[in-house]
Amino acid sequence: MTHSLLISIFCPDRTGLVSSITGTLFNLGVNLGDTTFAVLGSGAEFTAVCDSPINSNDIESHLRALPDLNGADIKITPFDLSKIHGPNALITHYITLRGADHPGLIAQLTEVLMAFEANIVRLNAETIPNQEEKEYLINLSVSIPQSRIDACLASISNTASTLAMHCDFQTVCINESIIN
Repeated sequence: MTHSLLISIFCPDRTGLVSSITGTLFNLGVNLGDTTFAVLGSGAEFTAVCDSPINSNDIESHLRALPDLNGADIKITPFDLSKIHGPNALITHYITLRGADHPGLIAQLTEVLMAFEANIVRLNAETIPNQEEKEYLINLSVSIPQSRIDACLASISNTASTLAMHCDFQTVCINESIIN
């Protein structure tokens, strides 16, 4: 019998961390589904939805035995939601914004997306130090309804312009039968 689980790990970042975690899970027979990894400050966060032939306590004990995870915050819980993405998780566009940091920047940009019923599938934002001043980089993977794409992208571009940010868009997938 397999268990659908959500594995969440937060610990100090180090080289080889993802390899150590995923290698251990593979050796235990755990099959990874949606998986994310992010460096957050000097920490790192690994999250995965998976199917496992063994229980969460056994997985946790094997992960805690890893030297790379000494002192890590490890949480393994049942995953009772569907593991299949709905249509609003189909990425239609990548949006990249870069410029000066402003308080409320992400809130302003995400309000624009919400107004056009666009769904954020992934978001990554970070401060990038350069020689003159800090820059802020935002990468969004979004699902925009077909009928709202042009207006949504124009509004994002206008918002970015008023915030003195450079904005780029990349179309990933437009499938009228999936996106309404």
